[in-house]
Amino acid sequence: MKFEDRRPVETVIISDTHLGTYGCHAEELVRYLKSIRPEKLILNGDIIDIWQFSKSYFPKDHIRVIKEITNMLSKGVEVHYIPGNHDEFVRKFCGQTIGNLHIDNKVVLELDGKQSWIFHGDVFDVSMRYSKWIAKLGGQGYDMLILFNRWVNRWLQRFGKEKISLSKRVKDSVKAAVKHVNDFETTTALIGISNGYDSVICGHIHKPIIKTIKGGDGEITYMNSGDWIENLTSLEYNDGKWSLYRYEEDEMMKDFTLQPDMAIEQTSQEILFGLIEEFSFKRA
Repeated sequence: MKFEDRRPVETVIISDTHLGTYGCHAEELVRYLKSIRPEKLILNGDIIDIWQFSKSYFPKDHIRVIKEITNMLSKGVEVHYIPGNHDEFVRKFCGQTIGNLHIDNKVVLELDGKQSWIFHGDVFDVSMRYSKWIAKLGGQGYDMLILFNRWVNRWLQRFGKEKISLSKRVKDSVKAAVKHVNDFETTTALIGISNGYDSVICGHIHKPIIKTIKGGDGEITYMNSGDWIENLTSLEYNDGKWSLYRYEEDEMMKDFTLQPDMAIEQTSQEILFGLIEEFSFKRA
């Protein structure tokens, strides 16, 4: 599909793709990116997972995601990269602009007279601030659970059963996990209200949602773009309104054929790996 024939979107926000992990649905993300023509694309953190980065696992579909974003840049799309905790090495370059690419700690958008405050969200995560090694260990366990979950679902589909999400069941059943999400949403909302924003948009906790939160001296629209591990979601802004895009509900994706990309060679991977190792200082 030619770029000019794709579905037009004013603003798209994607977060938590975790490229370089077994859980990343890179093929589905490439399909989605190839179906849209955004004016502005905001990558809200944890795009490349440096915590679990390994040369032994970075498939071509993961490279294609980066290539498609680069293609959008060449077509004049304004791209903002807000680093998260898993790609925190990019924070060294916050404030820099390269062509249409802007690297920021946060983005404040004024859309139709309303201000949206956009940031990844790990700054409000207590486990990230005080026990990063525990968070990293948990991330590795989460990736293994996702990998095991895929194996289980393949067997369930073989017997005509519905797929399940083990990680979602764990999150929804563990009180501490539920409290963590609620505390995160409330904290970000209250700070957004105190600063006079109309909406606050985060990633980080992998829970896609749009809702109104009241507190302090007012109320605010809280939004989370979700992830491309379990939920396969993004936020889209069109005609004065935010909406939550869900890949699984997009009927167009069922008939969307992804052609093989023969231009992705081993040298492309080697260049990417070299850049990651250079700028992350071996995950330091």
